[in-house]
Parts: sequence; structure tokens; C-alpha cells
Amino acid sequence: MNNADIAKKILDKVGGKENVFSNVACMTRLRIGIRDDSKVNIDQLKRVDGVLAVVEADTLQVVLGPGKVNKVAEPFAELTGYPLGSADEDEDTISTDTKQANLQELKSMASQNKAANKAKHDKPIQRGLQHIANVFIPLLPGIIAAGLINGLTNVIDYQTGSAFNNDWWYMAIKTIGWGLFTFLPIFVGMNATREFKGSAILGGIGGVFCLSASIVGFPMASQALSMPISNTPYVTGVGGLLTALLLGIFLAWLERSIRKFMPSVLDTFFTPLLTLIVGCLIAVVFLQPVGLWLTNAIYIAMDFVYGKLSWFGGYILSSTFLGLVSVGLHQALTPIHVMLNDPTGPTHGINYLLPILMTAGGGQVGAGLALFFKSNNKRFKKMVMSSIPVAILGVGEPLMYAVTLPLGRSFITACIGAGFGGIAASLFKLGTVSQGVSGLFGLLIMQPGQQLLYLLAMLIAYIGGFICTWFFGVDEDRIDEIFPE
Repeated sequence: MNNADIAKKILDKVGGKENVFSNVACMTRLRIGIRDDSKVNIDQLKRVDGVLAVVEADTLQVVLGPGKVNKVAEPFAELTGYPLGSADEDEDTISTDTKQANLQELKSMASQNKAANKAKHDKPIQRGLQHIANVFIPLLPGIIAAGLINGLTNVIDYQTGSAFNNDWWYMAIKTIGWGLFTFLPIFVGMNATREFKGSAILGGIGGVFCLSASIVGFPMASQALSMPISNTPYVTGVGGLLTALLLGIFLAWLERSIRKFMPSVLDTFFTPLLTLIVGCLIAVVFLQPVGLWLTNAIYIAMDFVYGKLSWFGGYILSSTFLGLVSVGLHQALTPIHVMLNDPTGPTHGINYLLPILMTAGGGQVGAGLALFFKSNNKRFKKMVMSSIPVAILGVGEPLMYAVTLPLGRSFITACIGAGFGGIAASLFKLGTVSQGVSGLFGLLIMQPGQQLLYLLAMLIAYIGGFICTWFFGVDEDRIDEIFPE
């Protein structure tokens, strides 16, 4: 929408030219004299593209931001037939409105760059990984809460010698944490089947085969059974979450396939029946061994990178992570994080991977600070400073997609510098009890007693990103090209 169109929209939402008797442009605001306030649609006015805010005072004040306000005010005045006046604005108002304008521009630029980057790298692999991520993302609120509960109750049990284990309220709280992870395969199976266009409940039933606990209503777990082909005893929970994921995808495909030839009159009864019987038999014989193999392969790879490579592995993981994020390949890590935070798994619910990856955002913050202090482009400096606070809190997309990634060189130096934070996180043996947050909010999910070490690792990432970018990552010509003043 161009400036003339914005002016027309604003005039329409304030009741038309007949409802306007003056228009004055300030540094950041268009002040409109209104005849009848009842004819002004404030809610719709706020939704006009380019409008940052609306202030109702002696005149109706439409906040458009510095520079933008004059471009819109001139065609607005022409439409009303009244000459455009001007007025001074206090420094606090200018500062506030300027920040709003910078933030909106930053968000818009980041959104456009992210969309363009996504379209550029929109390949089958990325789309497949996004589907897998969509299976786990709806589960994250529960995983985060349950993980924090498990971490907190573990500390309480250690400090008190399990003094509260006979109290009903305490055991109820512990059940929340352990209950989610015990039955997580059911939820994964449901979400996977739903995501791949099947009936969620069928995937949930299939997920029962992936439970690691022996429960009533699970006859296969009640006695020793020999499996065909392998001639090995059946073990409950083989393959865990990955089997549940594979099973959910398979059941969705099988249901759709059966429905194609099933007569409509029989569809309601026989499609789900055949889907479950055929699908679950195949799952037990074939998919569970595949899930087990994949799970073991992941843990072997993690042990190699984290254990055998030690600090070098930490550097590689941290310095390459944002490259994965930029093309959407980080989605593949979502089920791995869930597996690592499972208290019934090999890591006992401690995620040693996540703290290393979180330092990648620290490298971006350091790079942003270096760009801010070294660049002479005032518009660019305002954009950078608008993005840094949220990046420190763990929301790094505005900084990455609007600043470092378009510049190219600074993105690379940020990643290189972030690797030093990954080294620290690896050497400190940092681990989280949950997931879903990053940056300073990452303090909430760190293992008890590791908060200061986590801050130190992030500080090292800041410094690494800053130094690398200061000496090698600032290209003023490129900055002026992307952010013309």
C-alpha cells in the first residue's frame, strides 16, 4: 500500500472529508481536527497499514513515525481540501514514536526476508521436517511444564531426602511431570496421524505399543512373547517416540489408502478397523525395530559429538546451528530435544544439546552490538538497537532475518563467534530440564546450580560474536546499500 492509499484509508476511517476541519503534521504524528467523534472508527483506523498507534486528545493523533508522517500527510491534506499545517512535538513523544516506527520497520523487514528465505529453500526435505516439527510443537507447553516440574521435584527430593513423598499434593505434582513423559508416545502418535491427514485417535491407539511402562490393558507386556523374523523376545516401548512418529505417519497413509477402495456404506466400520489391525501388526514386526535402530543411531551420534569430540563438538554444534535455522533444517532437532528431556531415557531427562545451541543466539547479539558501535549509518543503528533487547531475551529472528543474514558477512562472523560459547557450554557440562525458551529466559530451564555457568557461556558467545564481527564482519557499503538513509 502506497502513501496515497494510506491517506485515503485514514480519511475513510475518520468519517470522510466532511468530518475533518484541519490537518497538522508533527515529527511523528498526523493531528486531525474532527467535527464529530462518533463518526471515527478507532479500531479500524488502528488496523490501517502504516499506522503505529492512535491517540485521542484535543485532536485525533495518528502515529505514523518520523519521515513517514509527511509522506502520508501531504496527500491526506489534498484529499481534505485544507492546507497542511505543522507543529512541534516534545522530545519524549518523538522518541517513543520513533521507537515504534523502527520496531515496525524491523518486524516488517524480518518478516519479508524470512518469507523470501523460506521460499528460496522450500524443498521437500524442509517441508518434511516442518511436518515433523508440527507434530511436536503443540506438545511443547506440556513438555516445558512437565520438565520444569521434574527438575524442581528432583531438587526437592535431593535436598529433603524425599521427605514429601507421602504427601498427596506433592505426589500429585510429581504425577504431572512423570505422567506426560510416560504417555508421550500416545500424544505423538495422535499428532503425527493428524498432521499427515489421518484420524488422530488411531495414531493414539498405535502409540500404546510405544509405551515403556507395563500397564493394565497391554497384554503384550504381560508375558514373554517371541517375535517373528527376529525370534527375539518382545520388549515394551521399543523405539520410543520415533516409533510412535513413524507409526502415526504410516497409519495416516494406510487409512487414506484403505478409504480409497472401501465402499461408503462400510467406511465408518471397516476403514478404522483394518487400519488398526494391519497397521499395528506391521508396526510391531517392522516399525518398532526401525525406530529402535534410529533411536540408537541418534544417541550414538550425540555421544560421538558431545562425548568424543568434547569442546570441538560444542564449537561445531553452536557455530552451525543458525545456518540450519536459516534454511529450516533445525526442525529435525525437535524430536531429539523431546527424547533428551524424557526422564525415562538414557540422559534421564537432561538435555545436554540445547544449552550449546542456545549460545548461537548469543553470537548474534554480540555481532549486533559490534555492528551498532562500528557502523555510521544512523538508520541502521536504530534498527539494530531495536532488535537487540528481544534477542537477549531469546527471540533472535528479527536480528537474524533483518540484520545479520541480509548482510552476509556479519552472519558468518556471528556464527563463528558463537562457537566459543558452545565450547564453554560443552566444557561446563550444561544441561536443561526442559525446552522452549532461550536467551536470558534459558535460566529458567537450566539444571539447578548451573545458572551462573550458563550466563558465563552466553557472555563468552556475546564476546566471540562481537570480536569476530568488529574485525571481520562490518561492511559499511553493504549496510548503506540495504539500509539507505
